[in-house]
Amino acid sequence: MIRVDASARTLTIGDRALPCVVGRSGTCPADAKREGDGMTPIGWWPVRAVLFRPGRAAPPEGLKLPWRWIRENDGWSDDPADPAYNRPICHPRATSAERLWREDGLYDVIVILGHNDAPPVPGMGSAIFLHCWNDAQPTEGCVAVEKAELLALLPAIQPGEALEVR
Repeated sequence: MIRVDASARTLTIGDRALPCVVGRSGTCPADAKREGDGMTPIGWWPVRAVLFRPGRAAPPEGLKLPWRWIRENDGWSDDPADPAYNRPICHPRATSAERLWREDGLYDVIVILGHNDAPPVPGMGSAIFLHCWNDAQPTEGCVAVEKAELLALLPAIQPGEALEVR
């Protein structure tokens, strides 16, 4: 189990505790989460898969989770009116969608979390990930840690595990 204590700003897995950041607006109950509110939803979110940006990060030895490389045209729909809301998409896109290929390093490693995905409810929040931080700055609603720490903890995550935000 991966636990995030949002008030203490720590992520714990096993006996390892490391600093983390959450959404710029703090946390909220999952049923109060809204697209664009900058809040990290409280709850248990299954770990689905990992994405890596080629040339910036690679799967560490011992990784047991499914993974793939990010491509330059990869994105994630954040438009509640899009039938692909809270799903991976390809750019260009007529509707709003986040770009996963970023220059700031935040998405060099992305752990996809199962928030609002079974099935997605439009407007209840999209693209809730565990990803790399940039100078420990708050996120748009995700959980983020330092890149080297994220890569180091990936082999400890087993398929079927969840991340708990509290």
